[in-house]
Amino acid sequence: MNSITDVAGIRVGHVQRVGKGWLSGVTVVLPPVETVGSVDVRGGGPGTHETDALDPTTLVSTVDAVVLTGGSAFGLASATGAQLWCEEQGRGFAVPGTVVPIVPAAAIFDLGRGGDVKARPDADMGYQAAAAAYASGDHAAVGRGNVGAGTGAVIGRGQYKGGIGTSSITLGDGVIVGAIAVVNALGMPIGLVPDAVPGTPAAQGLNTTLVVIATNAVLDAAECKRTASAGHAGLARALNPSHTLADGDTVFALATGAVGLDRSTEQARQVSLITLQSAAAEAARLAILDGVLAAASVSTAAGDFPAYQPVGE
Repeated sequence: MNSITDVAGIRVGHVQRVGKGWLSGVTVVLPPVETVGSVDVRGGGPGTHETDALDPTTLVSTVDAVVLTGGSAFGLASATGAQLWCEEQGRGFAVPGTVVPIVPAAAIFDLGRGGDVKARPDADMGYQAAAAAYASGDHAAVGRGNVGAGTGAVIGRGQYKGGIGTSSITLGDGVIVGAIAVVNALGMPIGLVPDAVPGTPAAQGLNTTLVVIATNAVLDAAECKRTASAGHAGLARALNPSHTLADGDTVFALATGAVGLDRSTEQARQVSLITLQSAAAEAARLAILDGVLAAASVSTAAGDFPAYQPVGE
């Protein structure tokens, strides 16, 4: 399906509200139990939650859910709802009497784009998005464009629509690398041109592009960290400028561990990882461009933002 859900076990749920002051939402990426994960934050204005827990040197290497949300730092409250849903399902790090789900989150800036600056995602929306992800089933189609965390997304200093996109790449020996991106960038997409010249640009505001990369390969936490780092190369190839002081660019990496890489020799190990991480960068790039194009075909209440089209079309 050219989607992150081509990776078996990865599920995606969106919840959004539009109208009556609202233009925001939450997206939850729900991996299989015992999925290993890490993150690389490179933007100058990040809004994140529990990303320190994904450092390869910390106690827990697995991730129970990843929350992508609107609402800037206020929207990070949605992670609490996703965490509660995971606890109810028994997903998390076992402690006496319960489990503590590892649910990192990252937010884009979309405050006030629907008219009410206080209309932003909360714990209930995070809970609903996690439940929607689970209910979607394996290999489900992923909503694209202005849905979930991409509902209020814009790009190009607020002049054009942004949104959610996804992609996947199949490598040899059954290895799949997929990505989902929330594109709310200060920069402009490379290789695309506007199909209309906007009037007065909207206020620049703050921005962010969020990416989750998933693979069915066996990776440890350090290898996931390097894969997330590679994803930023794809972000830089898709958007100009990227990683600015006003962007909170963040890339997560998840490894479900279903397919082993060739590690028969040190050279084979290096080639396997380099191939996978190169695919991760390309999957991130394709997901970002897909999000921009998908947003052009989805009706929203985001205002008069011109769409984009590929060069030459």
